[in-house]
Amino acid sequence: MLRTWFEIPLWQRVITALILGVLTGWAWGPDAESIKWIGDFFIRSIKMLVVPLIFFSLVSGVAAIGDLRKLGAVGGRAMLLFVVTGQISVWLGLGLGTLVAPGSGVDTSAIEMGATPEPNPTTAVDMILSIVPESPVQVMADVSVLPLIVFSMLIGIGILMAKEEGLPVQKVFDSGAVIMQKVTMVVMELTPFGVFALMAWVAGTLGFDALLALGKLVALNYAGCLLIIFVMYSAMIKFLAKLPVRDFFRGIIDAMAVSYSTASSNATLPVTLRCAERNLGVSNSVASFVIALGATINMNGTAMYLGLATLFGAQIFGVDLSWADYFLISILATLGAVGAAGIPGAGLIMMALVFGAVGVPLETIAFVAGVDRIMDMMRTTTNVSGDAAVATTVAVMTGEIDTGEMVSADDV
Repeated sequence: MLRTWFEIPLWQRVITALILGVLTGWAWGPDAESIKWIGDFFIRSIKMLVVPLIFFSLVSGVAAIGDLRKLGAVGGRAMLLFVVTGQISVWLGLGLGTLVAPGSGVDTSAIEMGATPEPNPTTAVDMILSIVPESPVQVMADVSVLPLIVFSMLIGIGILMAKEEGLPVQKVFDSGAVIMQKVTMVVMELTPFGVFALMAWVAGTLGFDALLALGKLVALNYAGCLLIIFVMYSAMIKFLAKLPVRDFFRGIIDAMAVSYSTASSNATLPVTLRCAERNLGVSNSVASFVIALGATINMNGTAMYLGLATLFGAQIFGVDLSWADYFLISILATLGAVGAAGIPGAGLIMMALVFGAVGVPLETIAFVAGVDRIMDMMRTTTNVSGDAAVATTVAVMTGEIDTGEMVSADDV
């Protein structure tokens, strides 16, 4: 029986749990709150992973560059494109969330929870000063994510500067990153049970309005991802790489299909590399470097969603966000996406860091956990498409592409 359970793909178990949870909530009514503790256990497990996952993943990702000199012609351009597209993606999510307001109109009076935290009152100067941690250990204990991210990136740069002497430490962080991915996958096995309990609670306590709000969130997630893929990436290929957009997408269709079905950038990495080299003509040196780096730090779909989900939670629980909060969200969502491991469900873990920074209750995770896998599939497709788009653009800029190898419409 147990073996049969694990043979079923996780996403199928989650979708089944989602449907059963909604039906149970409708049948049980408000008394479904009695099983909410199972969902709370799942959320606590997610929160447990935030600090170690960010720390090991970011240090390992920065150290994976291999040589600071690579941050020149290839690395510098790739990093610039990753950061710029990441920021555009976050603000797209914030814009969609502000314009459509998917979380508005949900009656949360039936929810018993602690007081809603106040939005972060820090000024711009305070924010700049808070970037530098006085005590890295205290930062980890307090889950102060922005200084933790900065500290982690500095450790990664230090490993690069140490060269051969830093290799033993790099191996420790590489192993730590792999271990945290495995631990995350273990925690993700709790998802069906957490989703069932949380969706039963949401449906039984809040009714149809909450489910309608979730439907809007899913639709906005797909709309945002499609805009990133077919507008931003298309513009990058057409105006920066000066290549046929249609041929580019024909070349990466296999990677897009695998990423959507697996919801894992890491699992799709070999397919993305093959598509970039064989179908797009990107040289092996550029493809292997940029795409491997992108699988770690290029998470535009996740960044867009973190901005959108934060506004969703703020609207549900009536948290007023200032422009300073918007800018803080844009920074944390971009950097948090960098720290998100390229495995299914990692974006769910990153929510805790963004929500906590601007006073959005973590109960928001209970709303979105049930439909996260559906959205994660599209976000991963966006991330993988971005890896290929940046690799192709950088290859054109550095003369490391053979356009004769690109799959054209005539070849299909």
